Amino acid sequence: MNIRDLVGTAVQSTFRSKLRTTLTVIAIFIGAFTLTTTSAIGTGVSNYIASQVAAIGAEDVLLVTKAPEGAPADAGDGPQPYDPDATGGSAGPSGPIALPGQGEPLTSDDIDALRATEGVVAVTPLSSISPEWIEYGANGKFQVSVNVAAGVSPADLAAGQALDNDTAEFEVLLPTSYLENLGFDSASAAIGETVVFGVDDYLGERSEVAATVVGIQNESLLGSGVSLNSALANEMDDIGSTGKPDSVETTFAQATVQITAGLTAQEVADLQDRLAEEGFAAQTLEDQLGSFQLVISGIVGVLNAFAAIALLAAGFGIVNTLLMSVQERTREIGLMKAMGMGAGRVFALFSLEAVFIGFLGSALGALVSIAVGVPLSAALAQTVLSGLPGLNILQYAPASVATVILVVMGLAFLAGTLPARRAARQNPIDALRYE
Repeated sequence: MNIRDLVGTAVQSTFRSKLRTTLTVIAIFIGAFTLTTTSAIGTGVSNYIASQVAAIGAEDVLLVTKAPEGAPADAGDGPQPYDPDATGGSAGPSGPIALPGQGEPLTSDDIDALRATEGVVAVTPLSSISPEWIEYGANGKFQVSVNVAAGVSPADLAAGQALDNDTAEFEVLLPTSYLENLGFDSASAAIGETVVFGVDDYLGERSEVAATVVGIQNESLLGSGVSLNSALANEMDDIGSTGKPDSVETTFAQATVQITAGLTAQEVADLQDRLAEEGFAAQTLEDQLGSFQLVISGIVGVLNAFAAIALLAAGFGIVNTLLMSVQERTREIGLMKAMGMGAGRVFALFSLEAVFIGFLGSALGALVSIAVGVPLSAALAQTVLSGLPGLNILQYAPASVATVILVVMGLAFLAGTLPARRAARQNPIDALRYE
């Protein structure tokens, strides 16, 4: 009996006891369905987080702020000992105010120190620009926040085009959450329209600055805000500095630092340590979004554990199904061996039955998961998850689906080993006498 005959016989034998086989396939189906679905969730969320990383900048970029004065480089997490001689969060009425969660703002000397650090290619200081309001037509004025890193990071666009930082025209990207309040019917309807910002100078005198909407960007895990091109950002920064006394130093909220491309993880960590020794706190993209990925990995891991339990139960079902099959076909096994079929081929026959049962359950589980998951993901994206544009919670990667099917078939083979060995060891004379 060749391989083709073995496969054909195994398939036919699988359906001798339809009810028993069906129940075993259903058990495998549940585990495979769960594994395929959780794998799709992991793929969907991982891809979304990857898009958020891309929205922040390239992998060779660090986000740098000023570390709180007096904090040691290896201070770790949690509050640090109070030092009455160290400056606090604010510098007082005559000095700049630090942003929450960081130390003093960066000064021009800090920017020069960053540029002089080995491994640093370029430094882009980011000013804290805070217009008072934004307005479109006669729909009223609304509060507005600004994405200070827009000039150094690509935008996840829902419509329109990216900012042009080389033009003298004032351009702005609006987040999708601003459209309804400002009075736009859709993302495409906002492209080319003019919005007006109210900007106060240092003494509180208000100016109005008009800008053209060139694009609409999706929300980000790290928050959202309008993005300004260089010309518009510089204009607002100049207005904000008007009337500022010479004694008040120009400061920056943070800086993006482009580092040498191709550095290893250890080399990047060493650079972060050197910056920490100089009084800076530097974060990689992995540092900023690593916690999100850790939480998602944990959730997917728990769901996979439940799927593994279901597959374990299905494995015992395969063992039971094939043991019963071996017992019912004892005389048939004896006849096959009496006609010259070796123990190896008998073992292969029952192993193929186990693998085929595993294939049926896993393939059906994967197909049903895809059939249910694709429309469900689209529905969730339009309803419950509409606040996270670009997130498709279930994404089925062909390689992942194929891996699930192969893993389940492998588990089915292992589960069928015991019954297959018992069949292979049957004595043909005793088997032929079996009643």
